[in-house]
Amino acid sequence: MALTQKQYQHIKNELDNCQNPLYFFDDDPDGLSSFLLLYRYKKEGHGILVKTHPTLDARLAPSLEDYKPDKVFILDVALLEQSFVDACPVPIIWIDHHGPHEINGVLYFNPRLRKKDENVPTTYMCYNAVKQDLWIAALGCIADYYIPDFLDDFKAQYPNLMGNEKTIGDIYFNTRLGMLIKIFSFCLKGKTQEIMKNIKILTRIKTPYEILDQETAAGKFIYRRFEKLNKTYDNMLKDALKAATKDKLLVFTYDDDKMSFTGDIANELLYKFPDKIILVGRRKDDDVRMSIRSKKTILPPLLNKALVGLEGYGGGHEYACGANVKQHQFKDFVESLKKNIA
Repeated sequence: MALTQKQYQHIKNELDNCQNPLYFFDDDPDGLSSFLLLYRYKKEGHGILVKTHPTLDARLAPSLEDYKPDKVFILDVALLEQSFVDACPVPIIWIDHHGPHEINGVLYFNPRLRKKDENVPTTYMCYNAVKQDLWIAALGCIADYYIPDFLDDFKAQYPNLMGNEKTIGDIYFNTRLGMLIKIFSFCLKGKTQEIMKNIKILTRIKTPYEILDQETAAGKFIYRRFEKLNKTYDNMLKDALKAATKDKLLVFTYDDDKMSFTGDIANELLYKFPDKIILVGRRKDDDVRMSIRSKKTILPPLLNKALVGLEGYGGGHEYACGANVKQHQFKDFVESLKKNIA
């Protein structure tokens, strides 16, 4: 359930009682699915993707003047700074599953407030508030490695999007639903103008078959762009697989001449090497931007130790984190990680 029925009704009431909402959402399939669920229900407002840093602060406050919303919804964004809240003249509804964090002046819906280890995707909460677009809800939950209690309903409604796969990894990498997850993820790659065009198209897609079977012009556009990017991804994955050694830590890095596939590659490497800790890094400017994954080792404590004395930052969930260090310190960061891995 994650939140109480009263809380879900509260979220729905907040949506029902506004005319021009502004949605800020994280740049992954959970964030995108959360936005789509609320936007497609409300059919009003505007969406802003929170890229690069999972933080909403005063730097994004000018958008409040641009769109003049009467309510702000923040979805799957890990950190909200008080500076943004103080600059916002309208009510803020923050729905998230990171932290939790203390912040003044917002309506905060987070299952971890009640139970610290209740890691339920934002998509799940948004679906339980609006109760529509089951396929988007299932996609966002599985993308965040969570099997929702409505998955059987999804199977019944869309029987050919899933087989009898039992594990999340098998669903993610061996089903048509998994392909949809990848398509959604790839919609978030590229230049901002391009991404927002993809998202606008997704707000109008009626069924998953429009995309998967290319039934409409909109579906064909999304699918063909995915095919193009997937060629780059497949070549990069081949290189990443070659980086596997007997070490428990699998490290793969690449240069910024391609799009950011760090999270996608890290997830697939973890599926193929479930006993390893996966680190995929993208060298950009002076930094190495990383996605780190594990099935058994809790990552934040490891990450915090490895970052001591370095110019960098990192954080996230127990088994999925992001991190950023300077290129000249990356080797030290990796060595420190190795030392602290049990």
